[in-house]
Amino acid sequence: MPKKLSIIYDRTRWEEKALIKAARRRRISTNLIDGKSICLSIGGKYDSETYGDIILQRCISYFRGLHISAVLERKGLPVVNSFNTSLICGNKLFTSLALENAGVPTPKTYVAFTSEAALEALEKIGYPAVVKPVVGSWGRLVSPVRDRATAEAILEHREQMNNALLQIHYIQEMVERPPRDIRTIVVGDEVAVSVYRSAPAGAWRTNVALGATTTPCPTSSQLEDIALRAAMAVGGGVLAVDAMESPN
Repeated sequence: MPKKLSIIYDRTRWEEKALIKAARRRRISTNLIDGKSICLSIGGKYDSETYGDIILQRCISYFRGLHISAVLERKGLPVVNSFNTSLICGNKLFTSLALENAGVPTPKTYVAFTSEAALEALEKIGYPAVVKPVVGSWGRLVSPVRDRATAEAILEHREQMNNALLQIHYIQEMVERPPRDIRTIVVGDEVAVSVYRSAPAGAWRTNVALGATTTPCPTSSQLEDIALRAAMAVGGGVLAVDAMESPN
């Protein structure tokens, strides 16, 4: 058990508060570090008085957390999740590649770098399909595409945005599923819990940030196997693995 735990954050949510309370119950010395004000030298060793024995990297900002993890790991400090795991999980394409390489069942996926190539990919996948930003969370800019006219409009808007990441078109088949998905929390090599995330009435996305509700989900042996394989494929750690129920 670590002598001192540091939590790097950029917003204190209920999750961070719960982690702090749990650490204190176990008499683990806990230090809170605001990632927005952190100043790191890339040389030398880490300051054990400041950073302790292990870091929980909890920044909402993907890029901030990723770069902080890179520096602290370079200095020899264990970070949860690791830089490599965070790098893969923060990018949908990198995640898909890792899952595909590990033989974890995933939706048919294409990537394209121009609108013209994206339209070609959509023709190969077939409508309806889904266009997603390669980096992003909470369901933002995840768009169902039901025909070519809709695809052209969405792609035109993306091309006009001054964001290089939106010029990477990550395209997946539309999986036939109930209006819910399953989120399974994996810690190391164990499944902690699974929940259903049900979309609001008339909605399509199952993100809690967009109003989805959660209910307990029994963790079947099949779900446990898929979740553990997915977690190991991206490097392991403390991970949320999302799965869909499909006839296939």
